[in-house]
Amino acid sequence: MRALVLQRYGGPERTALSDVPQPSPGAGELLVRVHAAGLNPVDLRTRAGGLKLVHNYPLPIVMGNELSGVVEAIGPGVTRFAKGDRVFARVDKGTMGAFAEYAVVQQNLAARMPSSLDFPSAAAVPLAALTALQALRDELHVSPGERVFIPGGAGGVGTFAIQIAKLLGAHVATTASPRGEALVKRLGADVVIDYTRERFEDKLSGYDCAFDLLGGDTLARLWSVLKPGGHVVSIAGVPEPVTARKDLGRGAGLAALFWVASLTTRLRFARHHLSYRYLFMHPSGTDLDYLASLIDAGKLEVVIDRVFPFAEAKEAMAYLETGHAKGKVVLAMS
Repeated sequence: MRALVLQRYGGPERTALSDVPQPSPGAGELLVRVHAAGLNPVDLRTRAGGLKLVHNYPLPIVMGNELSGVVEAIGPGVTRFAKGDRVFARVDKGTMGAFAEYAVVQQNLAARMPSSLDFPSAAAVPLAALTALQALRDELHVSPGERVFIPGGAGGVGTFAIQIAKLLGAHVATTASPRGEALVKRLGADVVIDYTRERFEDKLSGYDCAFDLLGGDTLARLWSVLKPGGHVVSIAGVPEPVTARKDLGRGAGLAALFWVASLTTRLRFARHHLSYRYLFMHPSGTDLDYLASLIDAGKLEVVIDRVFPFAEAKEAMAYLETGHAKGKVVLAMS
């Protein structure tokens, strides 16, 4: 089968479309004929070797973290799915494998596709929507009436985050370029700040929490818009000790490394009586079932920027790397 293979860590030249053996499902696993696969910033970080402390993959390895497709075969002990089921999934972090004609997925990580979506739209959901749901519902515990700041709302995670925060009853502020303003307003943002002309700290204050999608200078300035006792969850900043223990299931060694790496960030927020948490989302078929129900009920829109043919996988990753995508970038396998 054809697959996008990471041969060595580095730039785009380290990946290649190659012929590799088709995998077989083991106990509790599905063999999925992949129809589409979503691209995410984590794919770029993985290719560059930026996640080696967390997942030091044995190379070469088939890349890709989320997919949609049809169950081709099932392994022993599979009870939730049958051959022919249309499914979508965020695949196991330790194995990847979504950028291929066939992929193996654990049954507890998969869910039936929303009936209202085609394959490319379904492939755009798992990683980004799970990240947004788990950050806002499980970590920030957003409740009705709270004010939530989500910088970078026009991106893949941001488009889901705005909608989920609104479903949880929050007032939502975000940042966007003039090109993305209409999109984030349509998704429900109450306040939109044009980051090309304005600084968000000049417009916002007294917010309850923030979901940081950008890191860097944006994360460093977030304290100024939050009230004391507020909370920040980031997917673009620096991992901290809870990340190692709760999200990655790792021990004291990695937790200590993250403690040192995140010290400046944690102290910055602590000085202003704010908490800081870095989140690595976890795959969950149960959460995907819930997201599918929201999509089929018309409560959650999937925003696609571009769909590339699988033969142009490297071009798709280059486009994602520009940072200009509004919504998700997807590969269509056929």
